[in-house]
Amino acid sequence: MGNTAKSTVIGAAPEGARDTQAASRAVRAMFTSIAPRYDLLNHVLSMNVDRLWWNRTAKTFSSILIRPQAKVLDLCCGTGDMTFALRRRAGNASADILGADFSHAMLQRAAEKSQGISLRWIEADALHLPFEDSHFDLLTSAFGFRNLADYDAALREIVRVLRPGAECGILDFGEPGGLMGKLYRIYFKHVLPKVGTFISGIKGPYAYLPASVERFPAPAEMLERMRNTGFREVSWTPYTFGIAGLYRGKK
Repeated sequence: MGNTAKSTVIGAAPEGARDTQAASRAVRAMFTSIAPRYDLLNHVLSMNVDRLWWNRTAKTFSSILIRPQAKVLDLCCGTGDMTFALRRRAGNASADILGADFSHAMLQRAAEKSQGISLRWIEADALHLPFEDSHFDLLTSAFGFRNLADYDAALREIVRVLRPGAECGILDFGEPGGLMGKLYRIYFKHVLPKVGTFISGIKGPYAYLPASVERFPAPAEMLERMRNTGFREVSWTPYTFGIAGLYRGKK
């Protein structure tokens, strides 16, 4: 799919979803259905490279995480792996780190994993966040932004809850080029869905995943969308040959 086609994309569109509300419901249902095996599947399907991506992203924002009383939101946190990476990078600093997701089942898994760790979890819709304006010093989102029903609306909401000068980091999948891209697409479109379906016992989410990555805006367009919604100093850093990458910007 070329960039011209992608420029018209509003947000995620699972099969059968005819509007943003239906898309949101479908995505929530998919992630709720795979919550029990979500962590295992992530690590198996990424060959544990996902751990490196979370840690690298957290390291990028170390200067914010070690600030006294820094307020941090990990949006679309799922079972919390990015949130945990932020907590580890903050160390003994007094950062207030909050994970938010709209799947109750995912948050239950996150809460089970975080016993004894100073993290908080909240069930919330990324397009209608229950926070006051200019509240957070840092907002991250790892592999969840791509699944939102309206990318521009989500970016506007992120800008709203960030303080002036605060930073945003969106980690998500990409489509590498060259030979690596060809091999990646074979794995992503043919191998991954079969393995994911076999382990989870559920077909829909792992058929949806490759389509959602193909549908997601290319880096140049995503950066332009960020600029248009109020971010400055925007950048994209590819991870592992561009299989994933970090979008970064300041309010």
